[in-house]
Amino acid sequence: MNDHQSSNGSGGSDSGSRAESVSQPVAGSQPVAGSQPVAGSQPAGGSQPAGESRAGDGAGGGGGGAGRGGDAGERRRRGGGDRAMVPPANFRSYYGRPIVRAAPWEKDIPSYLFTGGLAAGSALLALGGQLSRRTALRRAGRLSALAAVGVSTYFLVNDLGRPERFVNMLRVAKPTSAMSMGTWILSGFGVAAGAAAVAEAAPLLPRRGLLGLVRKVLPPVGAAAGLGAAALAPGLATYTAVLLADTSTPSWNAARNELPFVFAGSAMASGAAVGMIAAPADQAGPARRMAVLGAGLELYHAHRVENGMGLLSEPFHQDQAGKWLRAARTLTAAGALGALAGRRSRLISALSGVALLAGSALTRFGVYEAGIASAKDPKYTVVPQRERLNDKLR
Repeated sequence: MNDHQSSNGSGGSDSGSRAESVSQPVAGSQPVAGSQPVAGSQPAGGSQPAGESRAGDGAGGGGGGAGRGGDAGERRRRGGGDRAMVPPANFRSYYGRPIVRAAPWEKDIPSYLFTGGLAAGSALLALGGQLSRRTALRRAGRLSALAAVGVSTYFLVNDLGRPERFVNMLRVAKPTSAMSMGTWILSGFGVAAGAAAVAEAAPLLPRRGLLGLVRKVLPPVGAAAGLGAAALAPGLATYTAVLLADTSTPSWNAARNELPFVFAGSAMASGAAVGMIAAPADQAGPARRMAVLGAGLELYHAHRVENGMGLLSEPFHQDQAGKWLRAARTLTAAGALGALAGRRSRLISALSGVALLAGSALTRFGVYEAGIASAKDPKYTVVPQRERLNDKLR
């Protein structure tokens, strides 16, 4: 009996010594950095002597539970609670890399956009001169349309790299492809605009002989060609907007409902500017009215693009794109006001036309730069997608 009690006593002593050996730090060891316990947390197992641990679990277990509950309630009353050691995730992209690839186009493309719109607007101007029998207005529009579509084709082919690539796109007509349809529109417009411009040379030909016959044939051919070019002009002015909006570039795609109207108004304003510069003041009436209409259309829908798309409107205000678009708004508005005020002044009319041309060009360059900027910054892809997903889950 005594032996049994002594063995129990020695066993208890051994377990206590083992507990003490566990709880004592190793001689010469340093505390680990950051090993302080978080406020309100319990020490890890084995960090207290076994006797104290058992005592707390046994005799004081109920009180300990009450104490912990009281501490938690006190933290809730103070509005605190345990602090999160990991900050909330703010995912943008892997390693900060763009999520969508920016359009691989060069600086030729904004020039292609502007000159294509100028060609379309000039064809509409020529039709107005043709129907109203204003020779100077008709001639300026036809010659400008041919020159602009030629330059636009050059910029497009230069961006493609090889001329045969442009020819190869004419092998197939895909109604669902903006580029395919645009190539056919550009080609058909070029033929019609060329025929209409050549017809302007009729008065220079002799009245007799074979050339005299050509002189008689050219005017009706030019009139028909002018109608054809004007019929294709709306498509030529707006297919480039559809081409941009059909990409995965965030700000272009978000502006798909407004961008065609911006480009159409810009094309009308630039075409009207040609008439205001080239035609006498007494013949520039249709050009002035066209300028005001085009400028109003452009400014209204550009305002919706720059202010109505939330986060995706930001690139239209920032950096180089923002500078160009602000200058474009100023020049376009000034040109429209000059068109109204310069009815009897050839100088004011011409200066207003220059302002409209510059504003139209800067609009195309600004829209292009804004789209490229939105593709390079991952937040313009991630944040709208997250918002759309949250809307679906509600």
